[in-house]
Amino acid sequence: MKNKLYVIGIGPGDPELLTLKAVRVIKESPVLCVPKGREEGSSLALSIAQKAVRLDGKEIIEAHFPMVKTRAQNLPTGQAGTEHRAQTEAKEVLDDKWGEIAETILRSLKQGSDVAFLTLGDPTIYSTFFYLYDKLLELQPGLDIEIIPGVSSINASAARANFSLGLGNESIAILPANYLDNLKDTLDQFDTVVLMKVNKVLDEIVKLLREMELISRAVCVSRAGMEDEKIYRDITKIKQEGLNYFSMVIVRK
Repeated sequence: MKNKLYVIGIGPGDPELLTLKAVRVIKESPVLCVPKGREEGSSLALSIAQKAVRLDGKEIIEAHFPMVKTRAQNLPTGQAGTEHRAQTEAKEVLDDKWGEIAETILRSLKQGSDVAFLTLGDPTIYSTFFYLYDKLLELQPGLDIEIIPGVSSINASAARANFSLGLGNESIAILPANYLDNLKDTLDQFDTVVLMKVNKVLDEIVKLLREMELISRAVCVSRAGMEDEKIYRDITKIKQEGLNYFSMVIVRK
């Protein structure tokens, strides 16, 4: 198979943050594959790309990734068996879905078209694409895949908040905020801690930061680079129930 699959990071939301290479490859690719979280919804990645590149005449493959858990998080011991079964069922659903999407991409490649898979932020940081990566290579060993990096929401949020993530020998930790078990140890050990997807656990984070006297060292950025971006310098004033999914807290000691 001579055609190539490009995996393109399109940044966190601002179309002007697309790299020159990302714009060129999107222009040159006749087929785009775009992920979306809801089957009936639209692709945020596609809506961003459309603001930077004319997509007339391109084939658009919409890849629906069901938003289901595949790992247990902070569960009572008594729920372990039930959660394990739920995880197994969820993994089977996702494996089937990833297989379908991989086969669709491979059909386009076999028909002679390069394919560009668009993903928010940078493809190597919590990206939906790597759910597909092994499946694609399993179905087509030797497949030519090129990953084009993009501006991550981490970098964009720090820039918008005028925060340095690290200087000199300082250490940085990046983790999804729903893994709270060892958060205190992480905050003790690292100079900067980036907590992603804090919308469901912000109250717990605020409580811990208060206890550790770090509340004044934190900033929250919601929907970095998008038109409705918000920056909260005092995270105690945020209502958790109103916080967007694309929100992160940066703690800089």
